[in-house]
Amino acid sequence: MTSALDPFGMIQDIDVRLTVELGRAQMPLRDVLALGESSVVTLDRLVDEPLDILVNGKLIARGEVVSEGNRFGLRILEMVGTGRAQPAAPPQGPAADPVNG
Repeated sequence: MTSALDPFGMIQDIDVRLTVELGRAQMPLRDVLALGESSVVTLDRLVDEPLDILVNGKLIARGEVVSEGNRFGLRILEMVGTGRAQPAAPPQGPAADPVNG
């Protein structure tokens, strides 16, 4: 049972779509149709620039790719609020695992 002090308790188990955006490119359809297995598409983001993290299409944070064993993970660098960025809290304990945490 959810207490009146926790207004979000009932919705915390709803699934949302988390997307990590590596970058974007705009190109003519003829160039898209010419893409093949060895093609390279240059994106609008620099190599060391943080990635955008979106929930249901809305920017919520920025982060960087990390590896954990043979899997990719994501380290949150900053949370994006309404108008100002907030640095993420430093990782602590087992919950700091970027893949399974």
